[in-house]
Amino acid sequence: MDAYFNRKEANDSLKKTKDEMTLSIKETWLGGKIVELHNISKSFGEKKLLENFSYKFKRKERVGIVGQNGSGKSTFLQIITQLLPPDTGKVVVGDTVTFGHYRQEGIQLKDDKRVIDVIRDIADYIPLEKGKELSAAQLLERFLFTRPQQQVYASQLSGGERRRLYLLTVLMKNPNFLILDEPTNDLDVLTLQVLEDFLEDFPGCLVVVTHDRYFMDRLVDHLFVFEGNGQIKDFNGTYAEYRALKRTVSATSVAVREETPATKVAGTETGPALSNTERNEMKRLDKEIAAHESRKKQILERFNAADLGADEAGKLSAELGKLQEDLEVKEMRWLELAERG
Repeated sequence: MDAYFNRKEANDSLKKTKDEMTLSIKETWLGGKIVELHNISKSFGEKKLLENFSYKFKRKERVGIVGQNGSGKSTFLQIITQLLPPDTGKVVVGDTVTFGHYRQEGIQLKDDKRVIDVIRDIADYIPLEKGKELSAAQLLERFLFTRPQQQVYASQLSGGERRRLYLLTVLMKNPNFLILDEPTNDLDVLTLQVLEDFLEDFPGCLVVVTHDRYFMDRLVDHLFVFEGNGQIKDFNGTYAEYRALKRTVSATSVAVREETPATKVAGTETGPALSNTERNEMKRLDKEIAAHESRKKQILERFNAADLGADEAGKLSAELGKLQEDLEVKEMRWLELAERG
């Protein structure tokens, strides 16, 4: 909750930084070859996560990754960054690629380092367009670390502040291929708002794993949908459009099954149909997810209000955290039913 109690000071600092400099990161050159995946497969025991998947990333591409927990999303990211070899196939990474990978598990920060020195140990500045620079101190300010907070030791930071500082250690490396694995799970609302603004101007490749529809829809152009059993679908659209399509497909599938009692439709196995109870559950989840997203939007709008006090901010922060947890559970269950529907 620390970000909310320091909200006015942090926002004043953020406004000053934005007023002083329009953030337009200088593009780090990417050659013709970026990341190429050639027929990669990966299994752990009997569990098949990837099967003969091929893809060539393009410059300035923005991909969202969705799928049930355990479907292989994090494994896929480790294979892209060559931290984990595929069982079969080949990964080719271009010579000009610089990865930035924000992981769920985070990193260990040196407790005897001041916040500003953690970032300066990586670089003193990020180059911007037209010969300008974004210094380590300015980047910290942009992500809500005021100048006094920058002199604090890492050991004195809260859990949320440590995650925010970890994010900045990734961004300060000025990557041209940025991977964010579930950033919405641990970062507070204000940080996420700043991160969204930052990423809108990001000139490199971006890969995002999240169940936060608003975050995803604002930033990505298409989706890799992990459907289970090693299958990945490339969906050309937003997460909201994908969910709408799955609702339509599910409804059509129900109608076909009701009219065709046979186990095959058009020569294709339909798989285990959803029960009436599960179909009703899916409809209920749709309504509950929509209600949660509506409330989340209200809270986010309230956080932008000038008259928001510390007590109200603290209560809204707690509510939003619970809301996000519930949303993730419901989204996971909805995806499970949608894939079967």
